[in-house]
Amino acid sequence: MSNRTGSDASTGNISLEDIRAMSKAYRGKRVNRIATNASTRAGIAAAAADYEAVNRLPFTFSVDLKQGKITDQKNSGRCWIFAAMNTFRYEIMKKYNLETFELSQSFIFFYDKLEKANYFLNNVLRTKDEPVDGRLFAFLSADPVCDGGQWDMIANIVDKYGVVPSYVYPDGKNSENSTLIDAYLTSLLREDAKKLRTMKKASSKKKEQTVKDMMTDVYRVLAIALGEPPSKFDLTLTDKDDKVTREFGITPKEFYDKYVGTDLDSRISLINAPSEDKPLNRTYTVRFLGNVEEGRKVKYLNLDMDEIKQAVVTQLKDGHPVWFGSDCMKFSLGKEGVFDREAAGFEKLFDIKYGFTKGERLTWYDSAMNHAMVILGVNLDKDGRPDRWRIENSWGKDAGDDGYYVASDAWFNEFVYQVVVDKKYLPAKTQKLIDLKPIELEPWDPMGTLAD
Repeated sequence: MSNRTGSDASTGNISLEDIRAMSKAYRGKRVNRIATNASTRAGIAAAAADYEAVNRLPFTFSVDLKQGKITDQKNSGRCWIFAAMNTFRYEIMKKYNLETFELSQSFIFFYDKLEKANYFLNNVLRTKDEPVDGRLFAFLSADPVCDGGQWDMIANIVDKYGVVPSYVYPDGKNSENSTLIDAYLTSLLREDAKKLRTMKKASSKKKEQTVKDMMTDVYRVLAIALGEPPSKFDLTLTDKDDKVTREFGITPKEFYDKYVGTDLDSRISLINAPSEDKPLNRTYTVRFLGNVEEGRKVKYLNLDMDEIKQAVVTQLKDGHPVWFGSDCMKFSLGKEGVFDREAAGFEKLFDIKYGFTKGERLTWYDSAMNHAMVILGVNLDKDGRPDRWRIENSWGKDAGDDGYYVASDAWFNEFVYQVVVDKKYLPAKTQKLIDLKPIELEPWDPMGTLAD
């Protein structure tokens, strides 16, 4: 007996007659059987790959920055950290004539977890009157120390704690696979949230001390799982000509300021979110999105894609890589290292056509920025326009072409949502827009999605 009610209760049923009709339509085209044979044996990505379209995207670029050995985030959601460390290490390699170099992603990971825990507990106090099963509190408590992040969250950690070389604080089992540490920290924080919710009548001083006590537990858990980060270390750099640079007892903050030197205050996150609810040439922030309690808020400037690409090309030509965020799951071929709608021919394989515009994908939650990588190069056509982009990923050297990908400009237009550039590469009139008061978006807005 059907449990559906209402005048159209039976209109949604799939009958056996419907199944027979669907099967007849499927079997009526010989090409469907060929597609089935290919995809069930090789997987849909291999079956969908378009040989000619892949070959139209060679790994040659007119602007090409040379990077060190490819990095690997393993089974963790640290792409945003890896992408940032890859942009920073490039600056060190260039300044000191190094063959390769790697910064510690685990160092940022440790302090991001620590700060996110504190940020969550303070948000629990801010939302003390919200129902536990309401949308806001349920969202905040769903994944309070998640691996993912945003550019401004990187800036917060680096501004406060600095960076260190990977040999000083290397990856361990729990940073390479963060599932368990995330689970146990999340359970601890939810119990802490319950305790804080019972302290409505307590003084502000009592609540503050309680949070500090809770954070002592969080620090201990992180230190046991990841190891305690160094406060000072000895530095040794050996360049391509065997020239050695040494420094003793340097702090992570001193190391960043002296050896990396990227001015984080000059960096701005540009987004292309052409949905009806987000006018261009306006700045945006996201409520409750952050990590460091006293740090900067996430801030975006929404621009036309052509203006964004011009800033990226200018920064690349000036010799600096670009951190960016995209929907890496759409029309990608991991084996070939290609991001392109034609090359990843899923529409041809399934005989369907996806018709959403970029703005509609955001509005209908079909797409969002979910992965951060680095733009290291671009190929400009005879008219000086980009036609493909060189991408450094953080999935190890077995993904793509020795760890690198090529993205068509058409894919870039559709599925790149965020880039981070120095403000000086923007026109003067655009720079003035950065100071506009940001429009505040809800935490569950697609532009609040974290890269992982």
